[in-house]
Amino acid sequence: QVQLVESGGGSVQPGGSLRLSCAASGRTLSGYFMGWFRQAPGKDREFVAVLNWSRGSIYYGDFVKGRFTISRDSAKNTVYLQMNSLRPDDTAVYYCAADSSPTKFLVPSLGPTYWGQGTQVTVSS
Repeated sequence: QVQLVESGGGSVQPGGSLRLSCAASGRTLSGYFMGWFRQAPGKDREFVAVLNWSRGSIYYGDFVKGRFTISRDSAKNTVYLQMNSLRPDDTAVYYCAADSSPTKFLVPSLGPTYWGQGTQVTVSS
């Protein structure tokens, strides 16, 4: 079992930045993948980014285009999502997720096994 707790959401003006955090507990993350999804009202869940905890390799969703950065702090068992140049269409609930398979992040019909509770990000002037 992996427990995930997100923090760092909030409201920001267009062009601003936010950093989301996701603290993991319950088991070692070696061999696991951790990442982020988001879901806006009335829209499907959207993949944001995934990170290989052991190797550090990273993959981003197509829409990210250099605005978001995923990273980890192994000592704190925490993954981060730094979001810059935020736009109103980035408004969504952002979810942290974990799984032993990267496929679960990349195939929309699947989805990772473990999820956080979600944190709201609102971008508005």
